[in-house]
Amino acid sequence: MAPHEIDRGFATMADHSAHGGSSASNFAAHKATYDAFIKGSVALTILCLYTLVALVVFRFAGGWGVFLGFAGLIVGVIAVLVDLKTGGQKWFLSGGALVVFGLLAAMSVG
Repeated sequence: MAPHEIDRGFATMADHSAHGGSSASNFAAHKATYDAFIKGSVALTILCLYTLVALVVFRFAGGWGVFLGFAGLIVGVIAVLVDLKTGGQKWFLSGGALVVFGLLAAMSVG
């Protein structure tokens, strides 16, 4: 894999030779694979937290609970996608939106 492909976000798995070739030349591919795995893991964890808050809203919120739950899920997915598109290093947008969604959920429950 060429270095310019890694910079553009085309992370693929490192190619291992069937004849016992050295993977030292594939270090960039290994690093790109690891970075993509970490970004995907963080994104999936944040999406699971959005789903957890939405399930609480669906069950315990009042009349607008279904609307608030689905709106929070949609905003959460968009925020995670934006954070992934911008590099997925800080996760401020999706984390901040999750906190706001959790506070709205806490205010609507009861």
